[in-house]
Amino acid sequence: MTPALPSLKPTTPNFSSGPCAKRPGYDLSRLDQTTLGRSHRSDVGKNALQKVINDTAEILQLPEGYRVGIVPASDTGAMEMIMWSMLGPRAVDICYWESFGQGWFADITKQLKLENVNEIKAGYGQLPDMSLVKPENDCIFTWNGTTSGVKVENADFISDDREGLTICDATSAVFAMPMPWEKLDVTTFSWQKVLGGEGGHGVIILSPRAVARLESYTPSWPLPKIFRLTAGGKLIEGIFSGATINTPSMLCVSDYQDALDWVRSIGGVEACIRKSQQNLAVLSKFVENNEWINFLAEKESIRSNTSVCLSVDLSAEQLKQFIKLLSSEKVAFDIGAYKDAPSGLRIWCGSTVEQSDLEALMPWLTWAYKTVTQ
Repeated sequence: MTPALPSLKPTTPNFSSGPCAKRPGYDLSRLDQTTLGRSHRSDVGKNALQKVINDTAEILQLPEGYRVGIVPASDTGAMEMIMWSMLGPRAVDICYWESFGQGWFADITKQLKLENVNEIKAGYGQLPDMSLVKPENDCIFTWNGTTSGVKVENADFISDDREGLTICDATSAVFAMPMPWEKLDVTTFSWQKVLGGEGGHGVIILSPRAVARLESYTPSWPLPKIFRLTAGGKLIEGIFSGATINTPSMLCVSDYQDALDWVRSIGGVEACIRKSQQNLAVLSKFVENNEWINFLAEKESIRSNTSVCLSVDLSAEQLKQFIKLLSSEKVAFDIGAYKDAPSGLRIWCGSTVEQSDLEALMPWLTWAYKTVTQ
């Protein structure tokens, strides 16, 4: 007999891990449209870009001297710019435990062809031994593995007396997890992750140590214009003051500003972190009460509170049917595991997702499981 349908559906069934759900109460018509049709280099365009830069720094409570820049091509573009512009003078420790970190390793070894590279890796659901990171080396790592549901527990592995730079891909962690900025020399993220912004733009946050590297080191390889962060041995100030390298979407800028205003309205980044942790608690309770579903990350302290990855006791065909049922009932969209990750589910629990929607979703997971296994 087919299980009865649950009575309540999520109001917003968008649980994708990127682009992520828009903020609660989002209304496209409320975006500031005064920049549309105007040059991004006009006063109104540059002012709008400078405001999102300033607001990002203020809301994230960045230390004095840290710089925020807007760059092309999302978090991927931001990371590639940094790797091609800054790596080379020191050995590199690359830590990864999921597909994107593995991609950075491949770029460093196969594209940049750096030779003094230390691979510190772990499989999906695990965290590598971060104590292997050496303070004299540059270190690249993802704060949160979006495709594995595994985050670093803290930044204790980073030495306060380090000589190398720390380069952190934090696209699914910024605005959702506490970030120890003094430990991070370069941080990258994208608007379409934690804040549910529109895609196409990346953000680079530089510490004074990172700026010093850029201004004192010139890579031996040629740099395309879109990767250049310096000119004449000095930082290109425009990138960090609203004069972007290429033309940004001013509608996306307005959308990002709307998200930043929302963060401020709910109590800042601390409120976002708390909301995401409460969302994770909903899934944790469900997993605890159901033997057929488990976290991909077995160790609780490394479980992501944004991109929550789950394994399900189903065959590949049953899992495909499970996901299709939830989508057809319009209760959960885009929750399949990443294509290169182990088979399972990935449910976004960032702060733009309402706890009530996750609570409404849980009975549907049970319904779908019973339906495909009956």
